[in-house]
Amino acid sequence: MSNGNSPEDERPIEDVSHDVPEGVSEEARPSVGRALKQARIAAGLTVDDITTATRVRIAIVHAIEADDFAPCGGDVYARGHIRTLAKAVGLDPAELLARFDAEHGGRPAPTATAPLFEAERIRPERRGPNWTAAMVAAIVAVIGFVGFTFVKGGDDGGNEASVAEGANASSGVSASPSAKPEKPADPKPEPSDSAIAAAPADKVTVKVSATDGRSWISAKDHNGRLLFDGLLKQGDSKTFQDNEKVNLVLGDAGAIELYVNGKKIEDDFQPGAVERLTYTKGDPQVG
Repeated sequence: MSNGNSPEDERPIEDVSHDVPEGVSEEARPSVGRALKQARIAAGLTVDDITTATRVRIAIVHAIEADDFAPCGGDVYARGHIRTLAKAVGLDPAELLARFDAEHGGRPAPTATAPLFEAERIRPERRGPNWTAAMVAAIVAVIGFVGFTFVKGGDDGGNEASVAEGANASSGVSASPSAKPEKPADPKPEPSDSAIAAAPADKVTVKVSATDGRSWISAKDHNGRLLFDGLLKQGDSKTFQDNEKVNLVLGDAGAIELYVNGKKIEDDFQPGAVERLTYTKGDPQVG
């Protein structure tokens, strides 16, 4: 007795992969499940053979062959299983799918395509305008303007006095009109690997770099507060720090290089894979 089949499965039944002879009505065609079952038996395959070849569970194969599509979890999944099983037993999937659609209300409407990581995206909470910050900024601007005006007036008076003194003095040194302005301070550099290595031991520091492409990332602190949510372009980096832990979601982990507490994470992330990671002060190790 073959594993995965009932005794009736072993009875030879005609192959339905050929066209129905002329004069046979549409109703005389075997059902989707029976057509799959007959073709499997004609091919000398057991349910275990089909499961091994297609990864479709034995219980679902039995249910489909009995025209019970409820265990599939919906018409979309049922159509996928029918297509897979039809190919495995040598039937035309299009013919079986057309019959299935006719018996179940037509083909399901297509759904809009979304990025793989869209379901994981956490949108920041919308907030109203911060009137307090706007008022403080306005006050600071007014004070700065008044101070600038006062200082400039004092400088003009001082220059006039210097000119008068220079006209009356027998000898003196005049200011050069071509004096060069002071060199502006260099912009603050991005935190380097050495800076991360020197991060405080009582905190967790995570640096995320998009080295092999762009990737969407989301980062939260230990309280669940959103630290960053957006697209990291190739060559960009972000550094996150928290007292206890940092939670990450990487939309394309294969494009990301991670440094945790100054040490590079050597996980073999695959391109296009979504990874959810948690790092603490005791890492590097995936939480």
